[in-house]
Amino acid sequence: MKEIAYEIEHSPAYASLRLDLQANQSVLVESGGMAAMDSSIKMKSKVQGGLMQGLGRMVSGESLFISEFTAQGAPGQLYISPGIPGDIQHYHLNGNSLIIQSSGFVACSPTVQIDTQFQGLKGFFSGESLFMVKASGQGDIWFSSYGAILEIPVAGDYVVDTGYIVAFEDTLNYNVQMLGGLSFSGLRTGILGGEGLVCNFQGRGRLWIQSRELYGLINFLNPFRPVKSSN
Repeated sequence: MKEIAYEIEHSPAYASLRLDLQANQSVLVESGGMAAMDSSIKMKSKVQGGLMQGLGRMVSGESLFISEFTAQGAPGQLYISPGIPGDIQHYHLNGNSLIIQSSGFVACSPTVQIDTQFQGLKGFFSGESLFMVKASGQGDIWFSSYGAILEIPVAGDYVVDTGYIVAFEDTLNYNVQMLGGLSFSGLRTGILGGEGLVCNFQGRGRLWIQSRELYGLINFLNPFRPVKSSN
C-alpha cells in the first residue's frame, strides 16, 4: 500500500488538509469534511465496518457515514477542512492503535479501521465524552484539534487537563483524578485554583494536546448570547 501524499496548510490556527491522490488511490474522510476537489475524484458514502461500528462512531461524536474519495483513472487533489478552527496532525499506523478525542477524526487510509473506545467511568467523571475514537491497522490517519497541536513524548507519568487531550498512543494507560487529590486540601486547591479533573498518563508513548480548550471559549461567550425577554 502506498502512503498518501499530503500537505497541511494554514496551520495552526485555521489548518486545512490537502491530499494528493494518485490514480485509483482512495481515502476515507469524515462526512462533510470535503471543501474542494479535482473533477477526477469521485465520492461515495459508506458505513465502514458495518452498522454497529457506524452507530458506535455516532455516539462518539462522529458521523454514521464515512465518505470515500477515489481518484478514478487520473491523479487529483482533495481539500479537507475540519469544522472547528485549529490544527491538523498526521500519524502513520503500523499495526498499533491510536486513541483520538471525540469528533477529532479527519481522514485516513482505507486500510485503517475506525471504531469506538468506551471510557466508562473515566469519561463520566472527566466531564468529557464517554466515548473516544480508536484507529487501528495500517496506513495514514489525520486528526484535528481546537487550537494548535503539541506533541509530547511520555516516559513515565504525565498529567494533562481532560479538556486539552487530542490523541494518544495505546501504549499509554491513564486514569482520571482530581488535581491535588481527593482530600479536603486537594479539593480546595483544585477548585480555588480554577483547575479540576486531570488525566494521569503512565507508560511510554506519544501524547498530543491542544493549546486551547473549547469549553473555556463557550463559557467566555455565554454571557454575550442573546436571551429572550420575559416581557
